[in-house]
Amino acid sequence: MRSFAWVGVSLLFFISVSLSAQERQVFTLHDGWKFSQGPQTGAQAVSFNDRDWAAVTVPHDWAITGPFLLDGDGSTGKLPWKGEGWYRRLLDIPTSYAQKRVYLIFDGVMAFPEIYVNGQLAGNWDYGYNSFFVDITSFIQPGKKNLLAVHADTRQHDSRWYPGAGIYRKVQLLVVDPIHVGVWGTYVTTPIVKPHYADVRISTQINNASAQLDSVSVVHEIVNPEGVVVASGIIGKKIPSGRSQEIEMTLTLLNPRRWDVDNPVLYTVRTQLQVNGKTRDTYLTPFGVRTIRFTPDDGFWLNDRRLQLKGVNMHHDQGPLGAALYPRALERQLEIMKSMGVNAIRNSHNIAAPELLELCDKMGLVVLNEAFDKYDGKADLLPGEDFDAFAHRNIRNFVVRDRNHPSVILWSVGNEMGDVQTNTNNGFQRLHTMLNYVNKYDPTRLTTMVNDNMGSARLRHFDLYDVHSYNYNRRYQLARQMEPNKAVIITESASTVSTRGFYEFPLPAMKTDFTKSLQVSSYDVHAPWWAEISDDDFMWQQEEPYVAGEFVWTGFDYLGEPTPYDNITVKKMGMSDTAASRSSYFGIVDLVGIPKDRFYLYKSYWQSADTTIHILPHWNWENRRGQEVPVFVYTNGDCAELFLNGKSLGMQCKQPKADSSVYRFRLMWPNVIYEPGELRAVAYREGAKLGESIIRTAGKATQLRLTPDRVRVKADGMDLSYILVEALDDAGNLVPLADNQVTLSVKGSGAIAGVGNGNPQSFSPFQANSVNLFYGKAMIIVRAGTQPGDINLQAAASGLQGATVNLTVAQKP
Repeated sequence: MRSFAWVGVSLLFFISVSLSAQERQVFTLHDGWKFSQGPQTGAQAVSFNDRDWAAVTVPHDWAITGPFLLDGDGSTGKLPWKGEGWYRRLLDIPTSYAQKRVYLIFDGVMAFPEIYVNGQLAGNWDYGYNSFFVDITSFIQPGKKNLLAVHADTRQHDSRWYPGAGIYRKVQLLVVDPIHVGVWGTYVTTPIVKPHYADVRISTQINNASAQLDSVSVVHEIVNPEGVVVASGIIGKKIPSGRSQEIEMTLTLLNPRRWDVDNPVLYTVRTQLQVNGKTRDTYLTPFGVRTIRFTPDDGFWLNDRRLQLKGVNMHHDQGPLGAALYPRALERQLEIMKSMGVNAIRNSHNIAAPELLELCDKMGLVVLNEAFDKYDGKADLLPGEDFDAFAHRNIRNFVVRDRNHPSVILWSVGNEMGDVQTNTNNGFQRLHTMLNYVNKYDPTRLTTMVNDNMGSARLRHFDLYDVHSYNYNRRYQLARQMEPNKAVIITESASTVSTRGFYEFPLPAMKTDFTKSLQVSSYDVHAPWWAEISDDDFMWQQEEPYVAGEFVWTGFDYLGEPTPYDNITVKKMGMSDTAASRSSYFGIVDLVGIPKDRFYLYKSYWQSADTTIHILPHWNWENRRGQEVPVFVYTNGDCAELFLNGKSLGMQCKQPKADSSVYRFRLMWPNVIYEPGELRAVAYREGAKLGESIIRTAGKATQLRLTPDRVRVKADGMDLSYILVEALDDAGNLVPLADNQVTLSVKGSGAIAGVGNGNPQSFSPFQANSVNLFYGKAMIIVRAGTQPGDINLQAAASGLQGATVNLTVAQKP
């Protein structure tokens, strides 16, 4: 049995505010770390010699550098994440901190972290995806350099995908007055929202770690997005020494601006604690004013209007960066998803980094916030552990950390838990325990459990939670029939699989017709036996409008779960473990953020206001002259006419009454006889020309092109620019079959953080100075340094004209 310090979570938000020396200070511990992988004896001791350890920055994922284990488990990425590692860092603690309370806040450590300060165990944790904090006040020595050591151990962690390893999220040092707002100590709700006012209820946890009874004045101010105070109030309370108390106040906000997906307005509660007229602490809490409700027959409503959930599931890894959390990498993922029409995110299947919720608040995305995959080793719940205590500490941290985010619309306590769904080993009791703790810490939102066992609904587990959530193939139907008074969500849809840029002929007769190519055709007609293609979910929601929406599996490819080319399947095909892939095929976008064809299918349906006309496949098929090459067009138009070298191949129109879903949402010419040249699609909407798209047969690759997503980055050691590298012919056409090796050179105030090309079969390292093109494209991720200046990236390939790009590294992005 492990012992745990009763610790909580923290996500500290700051806006521009002047703080005196008496008020809180927050330091992000980004650099200055040393790391060693493997067991170490006495590494927590101050006297331990770490001279030969590697210098690293945090966040840090020790496994992403590889090397890949070619005969390893593709389900977890074939990377060496199992093991243990040590981190050490000095903390400069000034004499003035002798009168302070000092905390360490960890957003996530994989896994079972033990925190040592000056050789003493200050705290520990279990669940590698959860945030926690440790009060280290009694362990520090003010006026001296103090040693922080962290041990992470993934050997008992279980996973169905690549989890990463080590201190993979940020670490902060928090310094506060003895009288202070507790870590994550505010809870802001809006119980009454009307057009002309909103009641804002603010509950504040105040800790008095001083040696005396103090009378504390709590001052709350609501600050609008322009920085203007629009409501305020004050309340006094005597807080006994060594005690913590909750103080509640309600302020009225006039003519509130609603937080919405189209206009994500954020207010801030500024909380000040004053003793004898002197401010001891200032705490800032962003929040939004909005109403949410789930209805059984008309889906989800945000601010009194129906909002169909157009969602995606997202795993936590960032491809070539591994599990290490770079805020820009996450922001870029969300930007790509929003451009496709996404308005909802499910953080599958674990507690997300706090930055995800921050970004969703700012960008206008609603979140189905999920805590666990399973109640076992995947949650770092070990045999013999007290389940109630485990549930309490983990659900408390999860909910208390995230409950002020307006983006969060629903809590999920688990995913596809077979034993819970069938009430095996007290499954319902464990489910009830989890749900009770969610409701204890946030009674304002509904709860759910995500299911995949349709028949288990007969046991009525849905009586314990609020919303029917089911994965794939309309498995919600029985639950809906038995309890029609609850809303329905498709929490995992599609699981269509494909490889960007890869096509096979002929089209498969069955969705599960996978070949030994170890790639999946990008005609978007393949799915595992337990899933479906994208169009099916579109059709089912048209036919069953009570469904609140869907969360596609998945927005991005991710490391691990390489269905249909996992270890078991490739061996059934007569191959060995070395044939298994290392990353998934499920993504709408590939592992490095390059859209697949499917991106445009979703965009054509979800983002109908934007013009989308996308032709597939590419038009370089020299070995298929005179043979059929099916052509698909994804468009938000009603019809399109296809031309090959100026000759019309006919008009196709969508068929909204079709029983086969593909005819409702795609335009298809299955019998096009290939000849090189120009393929042109002219799309029409309501009889008027919408636009056209052209692809051409490319010639020989002669040049490289570099396209950065940002040319200006912040000098913080964490900001990123994603630079697309492509091979072009003399006319500037993409060469879709190019696979050249591209060598890279970086000079200036930055470095290469990672490279990749979206190929699930690639076992080249992610940290390298070269990358192979995959179907004409690859991605280079450049990280800014900490000093302003310039970054020069040069790309070269044998026989091709090279390319160069310059980035600016500035104090402000």
